[in-house]
Amino acid sequence: MTTTYHIPVLLNESVNALVHDPDGTYVDLTFGGGGHSRAILDRLSEKGRLISFDRDQHALNNCIDDPRFTLVNHNFRYMRQFLEYMNCTPIQGILGDLGISSYQIDFNDRGFAHRSDGPLDMRMDIQSPLTAAKILQTYSEKQLLDVFNHYGEIKNAFKLVKTILQNRNGLSFSTVEHFKTAIEACIPKNESAKYLSQVFQALRIEVNQELTDLKQVLYDSEFVLGAGGKLVIISYHSLEDRLVKNYLNSGNFDGKKQTDMYGWSSQPFDCKPSKAITPNPEELERNKRSRSAKLRIGVRTTFQTTSNHSENKPEIHGNSPVKSSAKSKK
Repeated sequence: MTTTYHIPVLLNESVNALVHDPDGTYVDLTFGGGGHSRAILDRLSEKGRLISFDRDQHALNNCIDDPRFTLVNHNFRYMRQFLEYMNCTPIQGILGDLGISSYQIDFNDRGFAHRSDGPLDMRMDIQSPLTAAKILQTYSEKQLLDVFNHYGEIKNAFKLVKTILQNRNGLSFSTVEHFKTAIEACIPKNESAKYLSQVFQALRIEVNQELTDLKQVLYDSEFVLGAGGKLVIISYHSLEDRLVKNYLNSGNFDGKKQTDMYGWSSQPFDCKPSKAITPNPEELERNKRSRSAKLRIGVRTTFQTTSNHSENKPEIHGNSPVKSSAKSKK
């Protein structure tokens, strides 16, 4: 299955793992072009229900006309609030295809990709006040170092930041080409594509607070998935995959299993299989952008409404948008 918006990655593997009750309620965290959502709906009965999230306004153009389907135009970090507001917990499964879509790469109107020029924006939600250009112009040296070290794992992050600070008074960094020209001296000649990909990844993660959102939805999955419910996550870089792996294996983001005084583990998920699933050679040939994808599956052990490890709870900044959910599209 393909769409003009996005080619769904690991489609059969993820949907096969996710849908175990055709009468159940499922969530697609990243609707995009709707490829995964359509495949999920194909597996559901008339009683089944699918709720999909996407904060990108462009994704609304792909909305599915089906009475079993609801598209919420909001950040998936608010999944739990929306599901509780809709009174549909516990649910039977959550699918998250992380990262950016082919549409966002190919139509570079927001500067997600370094290969073509465009505004250095990188917002998935165009109503968000923070852009990549604003980060480059306003962040302190320490803040920039944190972004490029932690989110891009840039080897010469200190040199890169110094170069940005030296150039930002004379350059606006308003476009991809402006930025690439400003940091040209930092780009390794033999690894330019890899280096720029890491730099752009770091900026995109910071603009959209992607790792914070992922932590929140992993934590909240405990409270919305019923016993036996499936958490299926496709990640595309080590920072995402590490968080998913650690949480599924231990119930926290450090990957350290916790036990009570009797030695019993409070691990909320069973990992089945224990190793990540990756695209087969046929998919890699068909869709080269799937090469870094890793699929991990967790099965909820129980259903609970309170956490045994609240110290791992991520912090949500801002008010919940649920009461003003007029942007939801059915």
